Amino acid sequence: MSILGKPNAGKSTLSNYLVGEKLSIITAKAQTTRRRILGIVNEPGYQIIFTDNPGIIVNPEYKLQEWMNQQISIALKDADIIFYMISPDETPDIELPVLKALKHTELPVVFLVNKIDILNEEKVKLQVDLWSEVFTNRSIIPVSALHRAGLDTIMNIVKENLPVHPPYFDTDALTDLQERFFVTEIIREKILIQYQQEIPYAVEVVIDSYKEKEDINVIRAVIHVARESQKIIIIGKKGEAIKKLGIAARKDIEAWLEKKVFLELFVKVKGDWKNDDRSLKEFGYQ
Repeated sequence: MSILGKPNAGKSTLSNYLVGEKLSIITAKAQTTRRRILGIVNEPGYQIIFTDNPGIIVNPEYKLQEWMNQQISIALKDADIIFYMISPDETPDIELPVLKALKHTELPVVFLVNKIDILNEEKVKLQVDLWSEVFTNRSIIPVSALHRAGLDTIMNIVKENLPVHPPYFDTDALTDLQERFFVTEIIREKILIQYQQEIPYAVEVVIDSYKEKEDINVIRAVIHVARESQKIIIIGKKGEAIKKLGIAARKDIEAWLEKKVFLELFVKVKGDWKNDDRSLKEFGYQ
């Protein structure tokens, strides 16, 4: 079950609530999600696999964004049902490749008018009518991912469209991703929150060392940036900024792992990595 939409539409909030765990990091900044995040719901008699996907980027500016858009194309092919989240002021641009694909696909597609908690009744109706005119044979449902309004309806739709198939994953599985991935995402989430302007978008986090001991995990993570000036900002005066970052990240990592953590953060400059094929491959984007 793929969840698609433009940046900041609320895809990650919805995915986390449906799965019942915070698998996708959430911030107010666009393009927070860079990779497809798979979450698994196991209940007696069925297994549901949700995928939270990067936001649709209309005009990619660099190779990383192009790769993110490719993940959306994969999501369109892999899904049994597609949920497209509509931002409050979004109009149905049928020339957008994703919407064009949704217009003609034979897969079940449900459009979710999200953030109804900040819209008045007239605006919600306007959005529903607007999208219904273009996608005449599709369901358009008002929801609030943040306040869980409409989530029961979404789950019922999912269950009605589940194919008959043996489970793809173990019945105790939550995701197909490793702990290390979530550690890097927690660190990147704190960077998105703590730093402003271009800094969060110039950053990639990589685990350099991960040692699991009986009473503590010792983690060394490297924050890669594109320029020396960005490295200086990440570290801050007398190292105060990176110390603050480390404290915030460590607390959430410990909560996620349910274990004490010793976290070391380092910063390295790696040129224009978002446009470099070798760097993107190294970081797992190709």
